[in-house]
Amino acid sequence: MHVTYWLEHAWLDTFVEPGVALDVTDGRVTAVRKDVTAPPPGAEVLRGLTLPGLANAHSHAFHRALRSTVQVGSGTFWTWREVMYGVASRLTPDTYFDLARAVYAEMALAGVSAVGEFHYLHHAPGGTPYADPNTMGEALIAAAADAGIRITLLDTAYLASGFGTPPTRHQQRFSDGTADAWAERASLLKDSDHARIGAAIHSVRAVPADQLATVAAWAQTRMAPLHVHLSEQTAENDACLATHGCTPTRLLADHGVLGPRTTGVHNTHLTDEDIALLGGTSTGTCMCPTTERDLADGIGPATRLQKAGSTLSLGSDSHAVIDLLEEARAMELNERLRSRTRGHWTAASLLRAASADGHEALGWRDAGRIEAGAPADLTTIALDSVRTAGPLPRLGAETAVFAASACDVRHTIVAGRHIVRDGVHTLIPDVPGAMAKAITAVYK
Repeated sequence: MHVTYWLEHAWLDTFVEPGVALDVTDGRVTAVRKDVTAPPPGAEVLRGLTLPGLANAHSHAFHRALRSTVQVGSGTFWTWREVMYGVASRLTPDTYFDLARAVYAEMALAGVSAVGEFHYLHHAPGGTPYADPNTMGEALIAAAADAGIRITLLDTAYLASGFGTPPTRHQQRFSDGTADAWAERASLLKDSDHARIGAAIHSVRAVPADQLATVAAWAQTRMAPLHVHLSEQTAENDACLATHGCTPTRLLADHGVLGPRTTGVHNTHLTDEDIALLGGTSTGTCMCPTTERDLADGIGPATRLQKAGSTLSLGSDSHAVIDLLEEARAMELNERLRSRTRGHWTAASLLRAASADGHEALGWRDAGRIEAGAPADLTTIALDSVRTAGPLPRLGAETAVFAASACDVRHTIVAGRHIVRDGVHTLIPDVPGAMAKAITAVYK
């Protein structure tokens, strides 16, 4: 199947070009033609600023059911976690499919073409495996297909509640018992056109040190992405130091977890040695600024990590907000608050974190850019909304990062197919209704 798209303005890695025609065959870009001043006959017209599709590199789909229920009141990450466990205990394969389908549709409306789902809700309450041991993961893969986006299912090893302590009642449905049993189950999952299978270590507190290498080896054998929550909380650092005499980063390094296909999520409370270890091994960093501020986690050393050699990506994590443009903006603005200086990243580098570098972290290495050979995954931002009207189109990268929001996404195209057209999801026309219905079912 062949289609031509005419882009009124297109962000081509470092700059904005007016009048770009994209030839697309079987879901991939075959040619990028510049200086096309008018739409070619029969071309699909994308008015506004077109970016590569955005990659949401860290998601817990079921957390979307917590939005607006946990934002008010006092507490910490640890008190929030107890509320989260309550929602996790209610989900079935059917209700999780419905919720994830709506969540991924919300992402498509926000310009996201690929999501990294950090998935640890594996078994029935109490820890009994389903007849199909991957029914929950398969529900997420099917939900992404229905919503029209790509997914990397980061199947997560979660074996303990803390250092030397077994899973709690709520955590039993997360656990396979051992890393070997986790690997046996995860090996049953298969890639497809829209889905990649990766691995995750929930955290150093949730996977015993002597089993970390098993998960790392599983990912290495398959050349798959490997993600891990890392130093999100100082309490985890303190417990790791008390148990192992080192930081979580050092523990991961000593067990072969770090490397160029590994991404540390949050990387908030790090020592100088931690930063050098992550950068020196080319381990990536996924920052989730809207969740990190919502949970009062702190501001991670993103600038220092990047300078050390850690590539940055972005995620919406708990989905207090689903807006990758806000995540990009927030990373810069958080650093301004901490340093009291401005301009730590260019708008172009922030967009790369939200697109090409996010896709790389999820194993979609040829995606996240507008060039011949890449998947035809596109996000078009309106330049005539109340938020974006005014700046010249040549300032498009700055407009996208510092002015636009998810509300300004006009089109989302995945593999050459319109998933969002003129702000309406083409596969799930009533996304708010689907979301309301799915969350109501969770709380019944």
